[in-house]
Amino acid sequence: MKKHLPIIKLSLLTLGLFSGTAQAHFPLMSCWFESDKVACETGYSDGSKAVDYNVNMYDYDDNLIAKVNTDKRSIAEFSKPETDFYLVFDSGHESPVEVDVVEIKDK
Repeated sequence: MKKHLPIIKLSLLTLGLFSGTAQAHFPLMSCWFESDKVACETGYSDGSKAVDYNVNMYDYDDNLIAKVNTDKRSIAEFSKPETDFYLVFDSGHESPVEVDVVEIKDK
């Protein structure tokens, strides 16, 4: 039994190392209107912030209208355009988050 103990310890250690990677977190974004601006807060399902990430604004013809980086609060602010639009936060994890203008409300 003693000669198997190092193998058991190594197995448990390896299992412990990979258990953290099994806990996936996915990107989140919520947006709201503030007078003539559109603000979006980004982050992850584990509660962490997404600082210095791009949030892109597109019109319905898929033309890039604006591109803003999130600030230290994980917030991206845009000037409110005259056209309909949608916003995309692609953190490189899982799938990008899209928010359509019809989903955005005043805060």
